[in-house]
Amino acid sequence: MTNLARKLNYFAWALSGLVIALAVIVVGQDYRWNVTGLSAYQWFPLFGLLAFSLMWVHYIIAALRVKLGIDKEATVLYFESTSLVVLILILLHPGVLAWKLWQVGAGLPPGSYLNYVGQSLRLTIVGGMIALLIFLAYELRRKYSEASWWHWLQKASDVAMIMIFFHGLRLGSQLQSGWFQKVWYVYGLTLALAILFIYAQKGKRETKA
Repeated sequence: MTNLARKLNYFAWALSGLVIALAVIVVGQDYRWNVTGLSAYQWFPLFGLLAFSLMWVHYIIAALRVKLGIDKEATVLYFESTSLVVLILILLHPGVLAWKLWQVGAGLPPGSYLNYVGQSLRLTIVGGMIALLIFLAYELRRKYSEASWWHWLQKASDVAMIMIFFHGLRLGSQLQSGWFQKVWYVYGLTLALAILFIYAQKGKRETKA
């Protein structure tokens, strides 16, 4: 591994630690750090914030890797390790809420999710469920990443990330105001720039080929 690749890996882990800390801090502040008194309704948003934040880091590191001309293999350990964490988080986020709603007699998803929010937010819930299915399908990359149709799922996962950005912005209590809302907007802007840059570079390589 080159020195530049090693530095990118260090940066990836450091940035991951930072975004995790920010998500924990904003939730902790909201509940005055009384974590032992939190219910499932208060825990499940944290899992969503952590999942999106780590996936955002994935996009930033991927864009930097392409920009710096670093081989994809150099960041495999980081991506594989944190992708497992993300998978657990994206299952916990809706899973904890589904379990709690079922426990109080609200039924099972998708009905319990749709009834949990007002009529005006139901489309946002549907978008979140669609994004979740796309993210879960993306976990098949180890088996199908070389398939001719895989690039469509890659594009779908990029769209899903944008959907989740707005899902959080509309539904997240920590994102309605305050300092973390500004952080979220930074995530959204840099995510869009990273996606555009990656596709632009792919287009250049295809043109040269």
